[in-house]
Amino acid sequence: MNSLYYGDNLDNLRRLRDDTVDLCYIDPPFNSKRNYNQIYNNIGGEDRAQAQAFTDTWIWDDKAREGFQEIIANEKGRFQPQTIELLKGLRNVLKEGSLLAYLVSMTRRIVEIHRVLKPTGSFYLHCDPTSSHYLKLVIDGVFCSQGGDFRNEIIWHYRRWTGKAHKFQELHDVIFLYTKSDEYTFNLQYTPYTEKSLARKQNYHTRIKGPDVYVTHIDENGVRENDVWQIQLLNSQSKERLGYPTQKPEALLERMIKASSNEGDLVLDAYCGCGTTVAVAQRLNRQWIGMDITYQSIALILKRLKDTFGAEVSEAVKLAGVPQDMASAKALANKKDDRTRKEFEKWAVLTYTDNRARINEKKGADAGIDGTVYFLTGKAETDKMVFQVKSGGVGRGDIAKLKGDMDRERAALATFISLEDSTGPMRSEAKAAGSYRHVLMGRNYDKIQIITIREMLENGKKRLDMPLSAEVLKKAVQHADQDQQLLLDVA
Repeated sequence: MNSLYYGDNLDNLRRLRDDTVDLCYIDPPFNSKRNYNQIYNNIGGEDRAQAQAFTDTWIWDDKAREGFQEIIANEKGRFQPQTIELLKGLRNVLKEGSLLAYLVSMTRRIVEIHRVLKPTGSFYLHCDPTSSHYLKLVIDGVFCSQGGDFRNEIIWHYRRWTGKAHKFQELHDVIFLYTKSDEYTFNLQYTPYTEKSLARKQNYHTRIKGPDVYVTHIDENGVRENDVWQIQLLNSQSKERLGYPTQKPEALLERMIKASSNEGDLVLDAYCGCGTTVAVAQRLNRQWIGMDITYQSIALILKRLKDTFGAEVSEAVKLAGVPQDMASAKALANKKDDRTRKEFEKWAVLTYTDNRARINEKKGADAGIDGTVYFLTGKAETDKMVFQVKSGGVGRGDIAKLKGDMDRERAALATFISLEDSTGPMRSEAKAAGSYRHVLMGRNYDKIQIITIREMLENGKKRLDMPLSAEVLKKAVQHADQDQQLLLDVA
């Protein structure tokens, strides 16, 4: 069954059985904008601000130290001698800083990816030139020491405006291809001939016998692909564009999936982001597993699947790690890792709104607002609803504060989502805020509504029952698609 795993991908990879995956692709985060020499000479003095969902931040902290100790102590016999010695050497060279923290994190996960791959499986790792040389050493230590091999360094070449700088323009990413053994799936890929390439091919002759006998050989499949892939980045007008900052074009994943898997095979993406790998695997009739540490990504993928393939596909996805009962909701709310402390709030808002809200990403500066939706009030008119989520210690004062936040944000409605049951004074304070007449729906709504997590998980699984602007915009995009018109970039 197609599955989405929410949470730390190391934990989730370790839940998968050995030798089950045909193809794995990962595009792990890395801060390529950081100065190279600062990375190389870093000794751990970076700003330790909490990592954002889409910000690549690596620090040498307790988690990195624990990971390093796990490797050099060869916990549970997971690591090859080559990997252990490599990491010890890298610590001597790089010292204990952001780059070593990144490589420790990647090593632990690459080891698990190797384990879950079938003997015939393939592994693609997507990176940029800032870290590719280090990552190749890591993969060599894991794969080549156990009968696998390096197959290709693929250059994804694209064009973009990079501004003025005293160096050559940076117009490529690196993708490494490794296989777990010498017996692996590989389907040749071709680019169809253009008129120019066909004419050039027809003028190329191969001598087969004698000095005067030539024939023209033209491969009917087209031009065989090489290791430099000319695939354009997604621009602001692309119909694929979802607003996700590191989104990759489907054509890029399609080439990998077609080359290294067949219909019915299992494809894994352990950093699935906005779900491009998942969407392409679904379209190409592969089974798939996606993993991501942020619920925002899980929600975006579910919406992408629903919009692209229909509710039947999205509703059939197996969700692992997503709260299904009060116990798991409380476990998410009480996570100690500050990297994921906002995940409970994101999950609550996105679940209640069926993944249609916009999350406030400003950590510690949300002024009481955790999410926002715009709902339709007329043919081309909308109003705003804001959300606040609390996991404990709620009371009447929280509702009074939300009323002030709603007024400041000029929102027509507000929803308070609580892990705890609401109290009588809370409900009275909410009622005192008055009601809102929704003309389009022909009904009144309390200006401040209180929803509990229990109501969302039990008793019919309560959800927001209001037409949102996103639903109307989706229809507009479909119509524009049919007419081959310019697609609008909707925030």
